Amino acid sequence: MSVAFSAEAFLLEVEPGILRATERVTPPPFAAVYDEHARFVWRTLVRLGVLRDDAEDVVQEVFLVVHRRLAEFRHESSLRTWIYGIAAHTARNYRRTRDRRPPGAEEPKDGVPAPAERRPDALVAKAQAAEVLVRVLEELGHDSREVFVLAELEGLTAAEIGVALGLSPNTVSSRLRIARKSFDEAVRRHRARDEWRMR
Repeated sequence: MSVAFSAEAFLLEVEPGILRATERVTPPPFAAVYDEHARFVWRTLVRLGVLRDDAEDVVQEVFLVVHRRLAEFRHESSLRTWIYGIAAHTARNYRRTRDRRPPGAEEPKDGVPAPAERRPDALVAKAQAAEVLVRVLEELGHDSREVFVLAELEGLTAAEIGVALGLSPNTVSSRLRIARKSFDEAVRRHRARDEWRMR
């Protein structure tokens, strides 16, 4: 008596996870990844110290790396966390290059842009708040800034931040405590300066 043999059926019967694991590592289409994550990457880069005028170019650098390494993505973290790790590394390289620029070559720092369809007074208030946020974030050390942006502004957990930055959750928690304290102190300084100017 002959028995019909199917390699797929055999694999599923012996080890149900084998084919599913193979399916999980199939990378998503790059265009879909770009469409879904480009705004997040732009926002993240600006929050990590990339000047607004440079942000589009740095976003392209991030996605060149994403495109090149997308086939290596193994779903050990979320795709967003993985992309953040690339963006954070690219922002560090950008800051190192920018820090080596001669004095006076620095471009003015802009805040995160607000949508154009809002009322002018709301646009001004939002732009001012974004500018203050960028200034306050600049006062944090780079390590503190990265974990603060991910936790407080992007809503990632300590475990996700650890994966993105290659840190243990304990290190993330420690840096986040320091970052929150530094952020609160910086906000207090900015408020005190504003109140002094209003006198």
